[in-house]
Amino acid sequence: METHEYPNGSITVIWQPQKCIHSAVCVKMLPKVYNPKDRPWIKAENASPEELKNQIDQCPSGALSYKFNTKQ
Repeated sequence: METHEYPNGSITVIWQPQKCIHSAVCVKMLPKVYNPKDRPWIKAENASPEELKNQIDQCPSGALSYKFNTKQ
């Protein structure tokens, strides 16, 4: 399955377009991060890792997820 990753410090936003149901929860919660008219449409640097995590936890389809970036 296709995924796109958008890093922001300690967290990376992962988007799976095939799962997206376009509920717009992401756009309503963090409009500075999610703008469907822009390319790339996700600008993870425009919110804190905590804000991103809180918003992604509200995604109804599971199209948005995240992983924590750890240094090896």
